[in-house]
Amino acid sequence: MNRAEFCFHAELNDFLPRESKKVTLTHQFNNHPSIKDSIESFGIPHPEVETIAVNGKAVDFSYPVQDGDRCDIYPISQSVELSPRVSLRPQPEPRFVLDIHLGKLAGFLRMLGFDTLYRNDYSDEELARVSSTENRILLTRDIGLLKRGIVTQGYWVRSTNPHQRLEEVLRRFQLLDAITPFSRCIHCNGLLETVTKNSILERLEPRTRENYEEFRRCNSCDKIYWKGSHYEKMQEFIQGVIRNPVVKHL
Repeated sequence: MNRAEFCFHAELNDFLPRESKKVTLTHQFNNHPSIKDSIESFGIPHPEVETIAVNGKAVDFSYPVQDGDRCDIYPISQSVELSPRVSLRPQPEPRFVLDIHLGKLAGFLRMLGFDTLYRNDYSDEELARVSSTENRILLTRDIGLLKRGIVTQGYWVRSTNPHQRLEEVLRRFQLLDAITPFSRCIHCNGLLETVTKNSILERLEPRTRENYEEFRRCNSCDKIYWKGSHYEKMQEFIQGVIRNPVVKHL
């Protein structure tokens, strides 16, 4: 029986049982499994891993684990300089697909201008396929879903609080500078375009017609938006996120 040492750093310990957190673990194996399979045998989804060092040298997911190896596994939050640098996956664009448990987070991400797919009837197979074929980051509360082989970009959302979930994702993917508020439809994810009041006049309620002059329309579902009573609250929320991002791990 072969043996290798594994050490999981920072928030990767979230996936480990209490007695296995922040300690060096011994992994026993036959033959030479890939380090990707070995990592997931500990319960850690591969999309959560950013850097792998074996005996001080960077490797990718295909590396066959050898007897006596020392394996250090790092998340994106822990910067590690290794030479040569090995990338485990392409740098993701801020485009998302979310599972059924994250409906409020989907609305928040769309409000901030991020391309976000969400349906309450996506199957696990669909979520994995959409993430893979459309190169979208899969956000989920299902650890098993992230372990699917075709998923390359993904993240297990830790928090159960909707606002903290948003701050967590913004921090994880360094998105504060990419925020473009009120550029997408909260309901369908379509892009919003400015329209003249006259072009939609017959669709407006009398009070809206009287009190507002600026309007936007979704180019997908045709929903009309204006700066109603909810707008200031949304603005305050967005400014709070921008000014006060969470800086510690939740």
